[in-house]
Amino acid sequence: MLTGQKESNQHTAMIETGVIHGRFQILHNDHLKYLMAGKARCRHLIVGITNPDPSMTGDDLADPIRSRIDSNPLTYYERYVMMRDALNEAGLSMHEFSIIPFPINFPEAYKYYVPLDATFFLTIYDDWGRKKLEIFQSLGLKTEILWEISREEKGLSGDDIRRKIASGGDGKYLVPASTWSLVQKWGIPERLANMYNK
Repeated sequence: MLTGQKESNQHTAMIETGVIHGRFQILHNDHLKYLMAGKARCRHLIVGITNPDPSMTGDDLADPIRSRIDSNPLTYYERYVMMRDALNEAGLSMHEFSIIPFPINFPEAYKYYVPLDATFFLTIYDDWGRKKLEIFQSLGLKTEILWEISREEKGLSGDDIRRKIASGGDGKYLVPASTWSLVQKWGIPERLANMYNK
């Protein structure tokens, strides 16, 4: 259990279907811990990749940075492949999870992407996490907070990892092995370096 972690729900019977979400820019080891915590609570995990493209990315004052172009350098497809390979690498078979685009800023569209009778998993670190919980609850969705800790206790940050890779630092041990292979294969260090040096 993480320091300062607050469990908000009593974990009882195994849930049939759970929904978990994130930008995953770049998928890192703490993301994987979050994903596997969700999978431990359900038979089938639906992974929603948020900000799948610019038309499905909205600004929010609770976290204005997350919608910026430099916060979203990877395509939906790249994140899909990273997610698929990392979950397989972690021991999950393809029938145990699905990966879908998830327009987090457009609640009216959720019904087109995810089963609304599923349980929606969250972790909360900041105002953006609390805002998402409010959105889910306003829609009458079942929610479960996997953990709530402060931003200072959060650990890995996608932005920190992107900047480390862009500057030539070794991010190899901060991401799943399969993710690091794809980072190299797709020339992501060069892409990030070009983006940050503009």
